[in-house]
Amino acid sequence: MYEKVKQTADYIKDRIAVLPETGIILGTGLGGLISQVSEQTVFKYSDIPNFPVSTVEGHEGKLIFGKLSSKNIVAMQGRFHYYEGYSPYQVTFPVRVMKELGIKRLFVSNASGGMNPAYGIGTLMVISDHINLMPNPLTGPNDERFGVRFPDMSKPYDNELINLAFKVAGRNSITLEKGVYVGTTGPTFETPAEYRFFRIIGGDAVGMSTVPEVIVARHAGIPVFGISIITDLGVENKIVEVTHEDVQREGAKAEIKMTAIISEMLSEL
Repeated sequence: MYEKVKQTADYIKDRIAVLPETGIILGTGLGGLISQVSEQTVFKYSDIPNFPVSTVEGHEGKLIFGKLSSKNIVAMQGRFHYYEGYSPYQVTFPVRVMKELGIKRLFVSNASGGMNPAYGIGTLMVISDHINLMPNPLTGPNDERFGVRFPDMSKPYDNELINLAFKVAGRNSITLEKGVYVGTTGPTFETPAEYRFFRIIGGDAVGMSTVPEVIVARHAGIPVFGISIITDLGVENKIVEVTHEDVQREGAKAEIKMTAIISEMLSEL
């Protein structure tokens, strides 16, 4: 695996002027932040050696280098999912490449269903912890060049970045919640019984992404900040039929606030 990661990173290094310090992974319907990135160098996933190709509507399939809040970043406009048929290794491959490119931190975002009864459509939830119900991407032989065999996960999400997010949100009169994200394989949306179960085991929101990338980032020693936009509700008596288009639409509505928080956080790092 390391050889493929290095081959991909070397391909990119030969085609960009400045290496990124921050990686950003944008979830369903959340690609608008890219419009704030200046001095862009854009790669289609299909043009990058060893990269999978995103197949989901709302995921553009572009790797974008540039500046956001005067900081050098690399952003994935569209991610890969286990439910697309990709292996956990393929889903998390871009994080390995970002590490090889030298990122010092990773920001991840997603659209998710809210189980916490205090949440509504459009709520922004900073992820404080997660529950992994997907195959672990570290299963199999371990390459010490990526990280240790048994990585610690007592702090999957960086407390300093979380505190900074709430500081920025307070200055901008943006309400943030903090909660636990449950990662499932998908592609089905949850049944009412599943929503109840996820709430019982400690979940505040549920989605089909993010957790594999976070596990691999932490394996590599990269601090992570995660944020979810609640696009549908899994609260009893509030559950309605939901479509992927609904998720995209609601994500886009709340994205402006999320973009403002991430941009201002970067300016202070």
